[in-house]
Amino acid sequence: MNETAKTIAIIGAGIVGVSTAIWLQRDGHRVILIDRAGPAEGTSFGNGGVLASCSIVPVTGPGLIAKAPGMLFSPNQPLFLRWGYLPRLAPWLIKYLGHANAAAATHTANAMAQIVGDSLADHLALAQGTGAEKWVVPSDYLFIYNDRAHYQDDAFGWGLRRQNGFVWDEMDAAEFRAYDPVFSDDLGFAVRLKDHGRITDPGQYVKDLAAHVVAQGGQLITAAVEDIVHENGRVTGVRAGGQTIACDAAVVATGVWSGPLAKKLGLDVPLESERGYHIEFWNPSFMPKSPVMVAARKFVATPMEGRLRLAGVVEFGGLENGPSKAPIDLLKRSAAAVFPGLKADEVTEWMGHRPAPADSIPVIGELPHIKGAYTGFGHHHVGLTGGPKTGRILAQLISGRQPNVDLTAYSPARYAKAGQ
Repeated sequence: MNETAKTIAIIGAGIVGVSTAIWLQRDGHRVILIDRAGPAEGTSFGNGGVLASCSIVPVTGPGLIAKAPGMLFSPNQPLFLRWGYLPRLAPWLIKYLGHANAAAATHTANAMAQIVGDSLADHLALAQGTGAEKWVVPSDYLFIYNDRAHYQDDAFGWGLRRQNGFVWDEMDAAEFRAYDPVFSDDLGFAVRLKDHGRITDPGQYVKDLAAHVVAQGGQLITAAVEDIVHENGRVTGVRAGGQTIACDAAVVATGVWSGPLAKKLGLDVPLESERGYHIEFWNPSFMPKSPVMVAARKFVATPMEGRLRLAGVVEFGGLENGPSKAPIDLLKRSAAAVFPGLKADEVTEWMGHRPAPADSIPVIGELPHIKGAYTGFGHHHVGLTGGPKTGRILAQLISGRQPNVDLTAYSPARYAKAGQ
């Protein structure tokens, strides 16, 4: 243990929390992981499983405001709203839609590229020597379109990817069919990005990483964190399960549940749950060769250990309401349309919560007004993809090193309440 070793409490044992813990341990610090349900019991369990480095384009692109009403009123579009939740959603939604323009989308894409742009390498570095390496599989990542014109409708997003250094191959119907024949004949155009990856069991991957943290001497506490204790402008402990756990620094990395804790620390983050769904086909009759994003239906299909996972859909309905039937029904209809003849021993369903800040940029860094208070949440659709890089940045900051990333865009200072 080095002489400058600190004790760091990390709130949240999802991919961001466990990544932060591993990188901190490698720097010689003591870590305490605290989670109300245990490792990978939230979004890190149910995500799409793609290391989607190219997924830097926010949902809030130009044209969203014009398209959204039509999407909300169609059961075949991947956007749903619990109408009873609209009054609570409205303040966040107004801010969110305020970013639906080219300048804001470009700013978001440039910021996200620094966090997710090298995800496969980030995951391989994180998992090395942990026992979780076996879940990380290098792969292509395909975006599938009806035809070339459909692809060209997405020109704005592909332009942002090009500006951030991404390259890809375009495949017409014959080439796409030769690459992977399992898809419907209606899908006649694909874009292939190389040097991506997939996690073949996201929940077990994060559990294995957390087990490594414990094996290296880290503590794992299952408890809900009520508050972060700070005196004279410096963190001294974390209050969880009715006790105060002493620490030198604390990291808030509990996804959408980070909002209330951030508020207690003097941050007013416009954060909402963007509810996502998945269905899994266990022992499927066939598998796609690579993970794919089906553009027309806005879902990802990822080959995983023993099953094919289809994940996607956006639903606004808050944290308290249970799952809705319509998004699952849509995913099942989409599966039937995209994968003709797909059969499985069993089909399972899941719903979870993506942490969505109104500007689609995660909140990463030290609070300007409390030494030792750090945040690492708000990754929207790319928490798995960006978790390792986020954890490494936080570990570097806590260890007193300057990351090779301009952190201005992610700074918690942008949400500090007046007078802090």
